[in-house]
Amino acid sequence: MFKTVSQKQKQAFESLKEKFNYKNPNEAPRIEKVVVSTGVGSTTDKQKLKLVPEKLALITGQKPREIKAKKSIAQFKVREGQLSAYKVTLRGEKALGFLDKVIDIALPRTRDFRGLSADSVDEMGNYTFGVKENTIFPETSDEELRNVFGMSVTIVVSNTDSKEETISFLELIGLPFKK
Repeated sequence: MFKTVSQKQKQAFESLKEKFNYKNPNEAPRIEKVVVSTGVGSTTDKQKLKLVPEKLALITGQKPREIKAKKSIAQFKVREGQLSAYKVTLRGEKALGFLDKVIDIALPRTRDFRGLSADSVDEMGNYTFGVKENTIFPETSDEELRNVFGMSVTIVVSNTDSKEETISFLELIGLPFKK
């Protein structure tokens, strides 16, 4: 039977109880939120500036918010207050539904996919991975290959004390790590 991320998250306590000495189900790690962000690159292409938030909204099911540059950087031709990225923060059922889609549909459609790196866990227990092409999601059409963009997906996990604990939890949920 097919299990969703939400069901796997509830079973995480039983699976990790002995390994990490949990006494209470509230000690088990939980997915707090999922943050999806993408940079816009060159702001001269007005068509791409309109297309990126539309595609990101289709993929995540939520309207992205604009991120403005905090300071000017002459080498990158970026001015303070200029649009630099789009970001979506998913919580609750939307976050779990998005993870279901990423794990079961999008990642298997990635060309030459061999698994995610387990090295991308930070000190706070958050896991970040990159998606090179938005075309791996079924909502985006493959005919517009000129306007392909990548994105960063950050899974914020609460109640973790170590990288090992975060990786064990994410493996239980179903993220495919490299062996």
